[in-house]
Amino acid sequence: MKKAFKVLTSLAVTGSLLATGTGFVTEPVPAAYAAETAQAPSVYIAPIDRAKFLAGSLFDFRVELNHLTAMPSSVSITVNGKEAEQFFGKPLVKTNTDKSQEFTIRDVKINEPGTYEIAVKADNGLAKTVKYEVVLADQGGKKAKNVILFVGDGMAFPDVTMSRIMSKGITEGKYNGLLEMDKFDQRAVVTTSGMDALVTDSANSASAYNTGHKSAVNGLGIYPDNTESSLDDPKVETLAEMLKRTRGMSVGVVSTSEIEDATPAAVVSHTRRRSDKADIAEMLYKLQPEVILGGGSAYFLPKSTPGSKRKDEKNLFDMFQQKGYTIAENATQLKAANAPDKLLGLFHTADMSVYYDRSTNNKAELKSFTDQPNLWDMTQKALDTLSKNDKGFFLMVEGASIDKQLHPLDWERAAYDTIEMDKAIGVAKRFAEQNGETMIVVTADHSHSVSVAGTYWEGDGKSGREAFRTYEDSKFPTYVDGNGDGFPDHPDVDRKLAVVFGSYPDYYEDYKFDPVPTSPSVKNKEGRYVANPAKLANPDDPNRDRFLRQGTVNPTAESVGVHTADDVPLMAYGPGSQYFKGTMDNTDVFFGMANALGLNVSDAKSDGKNWVPLANFVNMMGGTVKFNASTREITIQVNDSTVVLNLNSRKATKNGKDVTLEHKFENGTTFVSGSSILEVLAK
Repeated sequence: MKKAFKVLTSLAVTGSLLATGTGFVTEPVPAAYAAETAQAPSVYIAPIDRAKFLAGSLFDFRVELNHLTAMPSSVSITVNGKEAEQFFGKPLVKTNTDKSQEFTIRDVKINEPGTYEIAVKADNGLAKTVKYEVVLADQGGKKAKNVILFVGDGMAFPDVTMSRIMSKGITEGKYNGLLEMDKFDQRAVVTTSGMDALVTDSANSASAYNTGHKSAVNGLGIYPDNTESSLDDPKVETLAEMLKRTRGMSVGVVSTSEIEDATPAAVVSHTRRRSDKADIAEMLYKLQPEVILGGGSAYFLPKSTPGSKRKDEKNLFDMFQQKGYTIAENATQLKAANAPDKLLGLFHTADMSVYYDRSTNNKAELKSFTDQPNLWDMTQKALDTLSKNDKGFFLMVEGASIDKQLHPLDWERAAYDTIEMDKAIGVAKRFAEQNGETMIVVTADHSHSVSVAGTYWEGDGKSGREAFRTYEDSKFPTYVDGNGDGFPDHPDVDRKLAVVFGSYPDYYEDYKFDPVPTSPSVKNKEGRYVANPAKLANPDDPNRDRFLRQGTVNPTAESVGVHTADDVPLMAYGPGSQYFKGTMDNTDVFFGMANALGLNVSDAKSDGKNWVPLANFVNMMGGTVKFNASTREITIQVNDSTVVLNLNSRKATKNGKDVTLEHKFENGTTFVSGSSILEVLAK
């Protein structure tokens, strides 16, 4: 029985994740919000089919009948057979135009875990059914008090590889060291597609992490609807909102981008259009995270102030200050902030400058913003403030310019920013080691088509494609970290990485580092994007076409490299990290964090039983499970014991004698209580 108890202990901490599965949504694009789809009459239900909810979380419910030729005289909307108004305890608000009819209920929740079927039927023949899954977070095992989520925006697997090479070096095929994120034992891969498109943007992918729901490209904390307004779409509650509403936990948002940009905005925002940055700034004010650090001060300044991008005279700096926030506008002021209760630091009117330019005081790029902090100092300051709350905290830290530099194909700057984020991960790891109650998750919101294909060397007089070395000619790069700070002293070395892209516009690649970030292409008179000679060390090179790379993306649509649908890495550390393994949908990352926290935002109580998937348990015991579909009997064979469970009669026998086996059947999976299966096998 020792093996059984060991197996059960393992399953106890993973049971909730196994129970909920990791399948990803493939909902077709609803005609209600996709202009390019057929305009036939249709029904759209939000949340969409196979949406998954944490029991007790808030959301807006909406049904749309779109592209109607005539208005129906009656529409039935039910949840598990009960009228929606009765089920939710609120009236449906009915709206319509000449071609659509909508029914909306705001701020509802489902408290009881289970499967729910939403059925819509109109007397004009339109009908649709979707199913929801409502779950309780796992309450078993040691729980995290704090969660730190690191998002390397656009950080593909190859970006981690090239950053490790540049930071740590490699000798005779073995790395001289590992990045901080490499040292996390718990690992997974994450799928990233949104509800409307194979390839996602940062908004709906970051939204999936923060809500557990899919969204559409450019969407934050919403399901899209058929209205013009970007601010009235059906909302889903974010993790930060849940934690503040139910637990009084602190929240921190740290980024090297504008703080209103997609990934940091996903922590607090509800909008169909990620470009609603002035509104997002006010959403930050509404939730009031205890720590807000990054760029984007232009949306905090009143319209009359130089550099402002607001269309009104609201001064959000004053508004935050009146709520007790300590304000920092540069690295010097941030350093002087001594763990205030609330901290707002905005260090650039737009995105912060990338690490390479900040660290080398590259004034051609920095201009007047010469005193910007680095990401690990911002992370430490955030921890100093957030850790004062004995109820715990949620902190999101974004390495934003990994993506912002991979778009213009500036992989060197992207690698420096990855290393910068990794050093911030080191700060968090040391805090977690001392704290003992903190889980860290490191992942990316989406991928880029970057890849390390060899090395580039001009030592024999060759250049361009002829100097691109592969296989046995790809001798190890010669980056040097003379001062031991974890960054290569210079990105241009004798033999450097040969990094290539799969989705890019026409551009010139001479493998020379750009003195300032430079767009890879420019628009010509015909409106097509063509290679930008400014990317070359010698733009006037008469033989410059030897550096030309013919693009793979639409030359009338894209001027930079674009995202890809490739899976992204995930690494986790600390209590709750066991919930992150295998192949996960991006929405499952939310539920992993909820499980790690044991987050219960519902009135429903757990039955206290440790439910585990029957097949997983028996297989780990070395036994077998067989199912007879005609009799609906499950036969379990473990050593000399044969247990038969009849799903019709709900009775069980062991070696022909009646036994009690607590079980339940949900979403095609049979679960048994851990104590019950152990007792049956022990008899």
